[in-house]
Amino acid sequence: MDWVTTLGQLMNTTLVFSTALIFGALGGIFSERSGVTNIGIEGLMTFGAFAAAVSTHFAGEAGMGVASPWIGLITALIVGVLASLIHALASITFKADQIISGIVINFLATGSTLYMVKLIFHGDGETALLKNVFNKVAIPWLSKIPIIGEGLFHNYPTTYLAIILVFVAYFVLFKTPFGLRLRAVGEHPSAADTAGVNVKRMRYIGVMISGALAALGGATVTLTTTSTFAHNTISGQGFIAIAAMIFGKWNPIGAFGAAAFFGFSQAIRSYVSLFAWSNSIPQEFIYMLPYVLTIIVLVAAVGRSRAPSALGEPYDPGKR
Repeated sequence: MDWVTTLGQLMNTTLVFSTALIFGALGGIFSERSGVTNIGIEGLMTFGAFAAAVSTHFAGEAGMGVASPWIGLITALIVGVLASLIHALASITFKADQIISGIVINFLATGSTLYMVKLIFHGDGETALLKNVFNKVAIPWLSKIPIIGEGLFHNYPTTYLAIILVFVAYFVLFKTPFGLRLRAVGEHPSAADTAGVNVKRMRYIGVMISGALAALGGATVTLTTTSTFAHNTISGQGFIAIAAMIFGKWNPIGAFGAAAFFGFSQAIRSYVSLFAWSNSIPQEFIYMLPYVLTIIVLVAAVGRSRAPSALGEPYDPGKR
């Protein structure tokens, strides 16, 4: 295998592992830019992965064929929005502790999806292997470019969607009146309220968008990588997505770069074995690399990333 091919494949694998993290990080940005802390990204991704796997399976059984994964993706988005309403209701309407609410989402997702899988699939701990999943799509001409052709332009539809949404999210947040209002309720909710912005509604919208995007991230895992859902399908990727959001300074472009970095740390595991010296390294150390890097990045980001000023603070109009 020549180095050009290897680099192209490494870049491609990096994007494959980055895609779910990009969706999750973008979801976290919309919620936290509105002032609602959302550590429930892991749980929302789990709900999305479960919904995508189950709906894709039954769509395939119904003869939907290649449309099945798209049905799974849409179903995951809807389920993600519905699940996020639990967090929004607790955090915004009832002013519950947002950290605790996020933890509840994570535990609820893990327990309820495992229960549903066992119920639907006759006691099995995972869904049936999906027959219809997304395949990689090569963009004509561009996919023939050395290195970046294989790396960027021969990917899953969800990867293209994630990259497009990075720029859409940036435009929406920083170039539109909606984005200005969303950021305003996360920075100075009382001033935004005085200016006529409905703080509660904007925060609900931010959390619901967060749920939709995070669920798409979970769906991406089942529809491109694992082709099945089990209790450990997401396995910490939601927390890595949160780290990417923080390291990216709550900016979609920055979060994309951070997610790509973490994706690279996961992709490199597949290529370390090509080197003779890797035989002397226990496999456990190689598999823990992404999580170690997450901790290092978070420690490095302390004091350098400024969160939205009103993040985590329930808004009380009576205290304006």
